[in-house]
Amino acid sequence: MRSLFSLFEGWIEPFQDRPEPMPRDGVLRFLLYFVRQVRWPFVLMLVLGALTAIIEASLYTFIGDIVDMLNEGAKPDFFAQNGPTLLAMAFVVLVVRALVTLFTALVEEQTVVPSFFNLVRWQSHQAVMDQSLSFFNEDFAGRISQKVWQAGQSAGDFMITLLQTAWYIFVYAIAALILVSELDWRLGAVIALWLAAFGIIARFFIPRIRSKAKTVANANSGVTGRIVDTYTNIQTVKLFGSRREENQGVLAAYRKFLSTLKDFTRTLTAVRATMSFVSGSMIVLISGLALMLWQQGQISVGHVAFALGLVLRLNLLLNRMLGQLNALFRNLGTLQDSMELIVKPVQVVDAKGAGNLTVSGGAIEFDKIRFHYGKEGGLIDSLSLSIESGERVGIVGPSGAGKTTLVSLLLRFYDLESGRILIDGTDISTVSQQSLRHAVGLVTQDTSLLHRSIRENLLYGKPDASEAKMREAAFRAHALEFIEDLFDQRGRRGFDAHVGERGVKLSGGQRQRISIARVLLKDAPILVLDEATSALDSEIENAIQENLQAMMHGKTVIAIAHRLSTIAEMDRLIVIDDGVIVQQGTHADLLLETDGLYHQLWQRQSGGFLPEHKSPSVVQ
Repeated sequence: MRSLFSLFEGWIEPFQDRPEPMPRDGVLRFLLYFVRQVRWPFVLMLVLGALTAIIEASLYTFIGDIVDMLNEGAKPDFFAQNGPTLLAMAFVVLVVRALVTLFTALVEEQTVVPSFFNLVRWQSHQAVMDQSLSFFNEDFAGRISQKVWQAGQSAGDFMITLLQTAWYIFVYAIAALILVSELDWRLGAVIALWLAAFGIIARFFIPRIRSKAKTVANANSGVTGRIVDTYTNIQTVKLFGSRREENQGVLAAYRKFLSTLKDFTRTLTAVRATMSFVSGSMIVLISGLALMLWQQGQISVGHVAFALGLVLRLNLLLNRMLGQLNALFRNLGTLQDSMELIVKPVQVVDAKGAGNLTVSGGAIEFDKIRFHYGKEGGLIDSLSLSIESGERVGIVGPSGAGKTTLVSLLLRFYDLESGRILIDGTDISTVSQQSLRHAVGLVTQDTSLLHRSIRENLLYGKPDASEAKMREAAFRAHALEFIEDLFDQRGRRGFDAHVGERGVKLSGGQRQRISIARVLLKDAPILVLDEATSALDSEIENAIQENLQAMMHGKTVIAIAHRLSTIAEMDRLIVIDDGVIVQQGTHADLLLETDGLYHQLWQRQSGGFLPEHKSPSVVQ
């Protein structure tokens, strides 16, 4: 039996690559995109569902035949006269029905649930991972993850409900219509009328159910997203004592969800009540007609028992069918809600046939670049800057001047609105984003660590690095001294200790040192330091600066800092204000320009930090 389980469990590979881009024009095409990849299990479910319905309908034929046998035969000779027929009935019930049920369960539980559900989730996750940085900045992480997860759940539930329940009920209804019509065409006509009434009710209510199910799913993800956002930022919530305000925000999201849910459930109540009245009317009509036909001698007692049993079962199944249609379109609405997020157009994509970036020296050129985050203007216009191979350049300027934006554009987190950025003469828009980012080591002020072990975080940029290289990088970043003393609540120690979500279990300075060690280990030819030592105390910063100087050797370096003393030794300083280069030169040269922005910033600095400043003029 175990080998049979394994056979069905291995039928679908859930982690296969996407065969082609996901369709965006309709939820059914989106669903079929996944179904086509694993069609044969669903074909088998279709066949098994039809067999199940035919067998279940046949059971009522058996009941009618047994009633007629009892009515016509003598007790002593009953089994002798009807033994072969009874054995055939027993074989169908005990063997055929059991085998069909077994294989139905194997396909559903061993193939579809573990594999198809997760195939949809895996490929949806891969589609989301293709998205640019702005996609994640504009939504809740919890909301995005929930939609990816519910895509697999709703797609799988829809197919199981469709093929295991809705299809089964449909085949049963057709079989019932055929079998009853063979007794008397008038009984068949009433059943046909019943099925037609069911179709009209479904046609009226289902589109409304589908639309409202989508609204409910969207409101539900809004609640989840708000709660996850609160949990993610729980330190800020507690720091500002804003639990009441947070509860009000969550409550507002809940109220919106409950409002949409109540509207949805009212529709469900209406359809159930309508169906109950129609079904009751049809049961009374068929029962009365069957009894009248028996009275007239046109059908037997067994036929009456068969017809009434079949009709009562059909009533249960049609009511169940309506509930299943509700579930079908609720799942379809949920899937559509997920689809609209998953298949959003990717804003930053690799060019067709994009190759890998080859860095020979690391020369960088910003050629008349323009970028305003999609707005009409206000950030960077026609900025040009050339950085030679191995040159160390510091970029300074007031907050909002465009310094970090330059780094984001260099890493191609956003696409330029015009102009070019070249590395060693190669336009970065023509190479793959992955190869571009492999060539750049970045340390930022807002250091983010994965909720994994110290080891995994350090090796993230260079998974094949040796233990010795990893420890050396930690030592050079002055992180080894605290790493070896770390332990988490599960008893994991040192490099195996986990750091918590976004590294929350570490101090800001510790996170910064881990980040520096990670970039040291990556050893990329281009190094970008965006406030790389801002979270460190002066003693640690001075110690790390020595290693940073060694790390910069032979690399092209772009360093951004508000604390001007940290970049005063750079080969060249670039002063930016309102997205325009207003000065450039060495620290000493710029201090000689007493009317320049750099001199003013240097003079006004307090404690080594750069205050907000608005340049009175632009130097060309």
